[in-house]
Amino acid sequence: MATTAVAVVVWWLLTSVAGGNSQLLSAFAPQRAIPAIGELATRGVLLPDVGTSLWRLLVGILIAAVVGVPLGLGIGLSQTAERATRPLFQFLRMVSPLSWAPVAVGLFGIGDEPVIFLVAAAAVWPIVLNTAAGVHAVDPGHILVARSLGARRGEILGSVVLPSARGHLLTGLRLALGIAWVVLVPAEMLGVTSGLGYEILNARDQLAYDQLMAVILVIGSLGYALDALARRALRRRLP
Repeated sequence: MATTAVAVVVWWLLTSVAGGNSQLLSAFAPQRAIPAIGELATRGVLLPDVGTSLWRLLVGILIAAVVGVPLGLGIGLSQTAERATRPLFQFLRMVSPLSWAPVAVGLFGIGDEPVIFLVAAAAVWPIVLNTAAGVHAVDPGHILVARSLGARRGEILGSVVLPSARGHLLTGLRLALGIAWVVLVPAEMLGVTSGLGYEILNARDQLAYDQLMAVILVIGSLGYALDALARRALRRRLP
């Protein structure tokens, strides 16, 4: 709480005191931005946009998990598959997800689909890499014991590999959540007419900088809350 209070004081000093008579800086001041959150909520704009953004985030991460977990297991279990896919995966991982924006719009048009595609493209790599790392961290002795007891490949995967790799997998999901949330906002500036990213552009076009700052505050607060929930879930899963 003390750190938050200091940050708000510094924010007020920079926008209200150091900024002098600048109307632009004063629009970003806390005494204007914080009440603007209530104004957006009263107008019935904020909550629908928050819901839309969270829905796109959830769908994108679900797609990334459905794609990323099997890929991670595959390259983790097979050295041949890992060597074959490493150059391609490292190349794709280093490309900014937002670089795919023109491709996403060209493939899916304007709407939810390109936003979800970009979110999934950003979230898939932490899941793939952490799942593969979790498989590599499995104690080979456990697998040998399972084989000596007659366990088949599917049984070894379900009873030994997945439980042992669960910690890495959940960490990958948490990292994916943070990256996806960062990518979501600029992705919602691709012509959609809803979402928090759209609200930032809308406030800018109206020169309503207090509302713009209010949306930024909401984005940061929601991101913090999502990460806190992910950390709590991770602690419960990994006593």
